[in-house]
Amino acid sequence: MSETAVVRGAKTLMADLLAGKIPLIPVLHIENVEHAEPTLFALEEAGIAAIEVTLRTTAAIKAIERMKRLATSANIGAGTITRPEQFKRVRDAGAVFAVGPALTVALAEAAERSGLAYMPGVATPTEALRARELGFQELKFFPADLFGGVGFLRHLSPLYPELKFCPTGGVSNENIRSFLTVDNVFAAGGVYLAPRALIEAGRWEDLTAVARTVIRHAADT
Repeated sequence: MSETAVVRGAKTLMADLLAGKIPLIPVLHIENVEHAEPTLFALEEAGIAAIEVTLRTTAAIKAIERMKRLATSANIGAGTITRPEQFKRVRDAGAVFAVGPALTVALAEAAERSGLAYMPGVATPTEALRARELGFQELKFFPADLFGGVGFLRHLSPLYPELKFCPTGGVSNENIRSFLTVDNVFAAGGVYLAPRALIEAGRWEDLTAVARTVIRHAADT
């Protein structure tokens, strides 16, 4: 496939996965696979509907497998997709969506073959346009804090009205509501929704409490 070719069949379905649910996606860094189940249960208890397990650890694939098997209300996905072959691995593990920090033609092709909902990352107007040409209309905006935040998204809205974004990177309780009220934002996410320190310390009640606090900030008017 050439750099300008369009992946006509490829599109993400994250909006469908989150339809009618809380539009927040915690990004999980799991070093110990034994933490998968209690982390899942803690986040489901808070009302989280989509969980992204980053592939930055050797435990990630097993964690996805365990979470998928036991999840009762949350959709389980994989993050930090940077290689085409990772799509098959995470799909076989049970992931229903995939997220990446950037997009290439090879990743677009692999995403289409996998059948997974895929949300590639963009950080500039050019990258957003290229993602649209490759067939993607739901995009991760990363790192949001370093590339203009809410202001960037508002500038992009009239240029590409069909594109929707999920900002991550620098999202916090102080700004999450501002992000979610922008008309081209359909969700927001990040590691702060499920702090790694709480997971590694096994503080499951605190993890639920943190997620509930984020939900409250996201819902504030």
